[in-house]
Amino acid sequence: MAPTNEPDVDVGFPPDEDYAHLIEDYGHLAPPAEGELLQGHVVKVTPQEVIVDFGYKLEGLVPIEQFRNPDGTVSVKAGDAIDVMIDRRGQQPEGYVLLSYSKASRVRIWETLEQAMRDGLLVSGRVMERTKGGLIVDVGVPAFMPGSQADVRPVHDLDQFVGQDIPVKLLKLNRRRGNAVVSRKLAMEEEVVARKHDALEHLAEGAIVTGVVKNLTDYGAFVDLGGIDGLLHVSDMSHGRVMHASEVVHPGDEITVKILKFDREKERISLGIRQLTPDPWENLAERYPPQTRVIGQVMSVTDYGAFVQIEPGVEGLIHVSEMTWSRRMKHPNKVVKAGDQVEAVVLEVKPKERRVSLGIKQLEADPWTTVGERYSVGSVVEGRVRKLTDFGAFLEIEDGVDGLVHVSDLSWTTHVKHPSDALKKGQVMQAVILNIDAPARRLSLGIKQLQPDAWENFFRSHETGDLVRGRVCRAAAFGVFVEVAPGVEGLCHKSEIPPMPQPMSAPSAGAGESMLPIGEEYDFKIIKMNETEKKIGLSLRAVAEDEERTRLEDYQRQAAAATMTIEEAMQIRGKGEDR
Repeated sequence: MAPTNEPDVDVGFPPDEDYAHLIEDYGHLAPPAEGELLQGHVVKVTPQEVIVDFGYKLEGLVPIEQFRNPDGTVSVKAGDAIDVMIDRRGQQPEGYVLLSYSKASRVRIWETLEQAMRDGLLVSGRVMERTKGGLIVDVGVPAFMPGSQADVRPVHDLDQFVGQDIPVKLLKLNRRRGNAVVSRKLAMEEEVVARKHDALEHLAEGAIVTGVVKNLTDYGAFVDLGGIDGLLHVSDMSHGRVMHASEVVHPGDEITVKILKFDREKERISLGIRQLTPDPWENLAERYPPQTRVIGQVMSVTDYGAFVQIEPGVEGLIHVSEMTWSRRMKHPNKVVKAGDQVEAVVLEVKPKERRVSLGIKQLEADPWTTVGERYSVGSVVEGRVRKLTDFGAFLEIEDGVDGLVHVSDLSWTTHVKHPSDALKKGQVMQAVILNIDAPARRLSLGIKQLQPDAWENFFRSHETGDLVRGRVCRAAAFGVFVEVAPGVEGLCHKSEIPPMPQPMSAPSAGAGESMLPIGEEYDFKIIKMNETEKKIGLSLRAVAEDEERTRLEDYQRQAAAATMTIEEAMQIRGKGEDR
């Protein structure tokens, strides 16, 4: 075609130099590849979704649930930078691209974990729950930690880690299967090695350092000095006596100690606390002479007394016997308790043995020093039965003053084999003071002395040959015992019992044998009396013989009277005949 002189017609296409600008302006409109991590910025947060600008011609939407915290709050706001991915599985909203923050986060987490495993780095995780054989740890994704990897030492209770944030090291990762295995043990070992190396460079004998108590033993405590452990022996914990490390320190305590010995090759370190302060036991005897009054705090109470700290590092013992003048105290905790502030008297100081003897009862006067002025023999006192023994009962008549009622002084009339047969512990009763020995701290009491002696009264009002009325109370092979007065018994030997008439049906008694019915009363004759031995001999046979003799004498008198009457009558008759 021949060229013409007509001008070119503009068909709407830009010049070639403008294509570069168009490509630059609209090149971002090409859709991103699926699975590609995209950087976005939050444009707006609505109740249903989060609108994100991720550099595409359309803005993206992320469901709000992917940002909601457990407490219901939303974790993002306008302007925040976030990772997202195209979510092609959901229904695409009109005018927007559906994005997933959750998928992007998981991909980013896996990339971070894989990088950390390649570099041998530690990651932080939270123990979520106990599972079979170990624990589930959240390191961005659920990871399994075997029980053997929980600590450098065997752990019997894995539940203690639940809810804790712990450093772990990655052992295995499989993104395709979503599996991850972690170890706290390796993380701890790595940290310990680093800390131990640093500690060895800075420790030296005589240095004063700070450490944390790791665990206690019967002989001391192990202290972590920052990667290496030192032993704090109980003997180096205090200038005072320490029975167990738990009296001074506890696991987890941060303490200041002095390095006493350091074997760098064997990595053994001996520590001390008491070496940080002067020994308070020096010149203690001069500072606390006997009878000095002190105020201290009760540190512990035992069965035999209470330990009182009178100054830091110095404890004294108040023995149970030095707590009260009374003997009825069962346990020291009835007087003092741990933590109490008490006043005491110094009794003795032994610096070499590191012992101080204290007393509380010495704050008051000894009641035995004036017992002879306040009581007299023969006076009646009232007391409580404090203790029963085989030989008697102890009555407390006042705090610190006990008296003994011997078993022989319980009753005039009854033979008491054991005091418990007549008294009960805690019973309040009266007694008579029989003897006072204040220097020996002895007081003799009697209960039977409150009443007149029935035996004494009987012997005063009777003598041998008297007739008494008695009741048969018990029988023996050699006779029967007869109660002739309240509490007074006499013996009627079987030889003094005449044969008694028996019913026809009853078996006949053997020769010389007779038994009186228990409970029956008879008249007896006293044939023997021994006041010293409190023995009374009775006879029923003598009564019968006396009665028989009396009857015979009456018969003879009657017969004699009758005879005289006849003779007199005959004489009178003879006189009449003579007339």
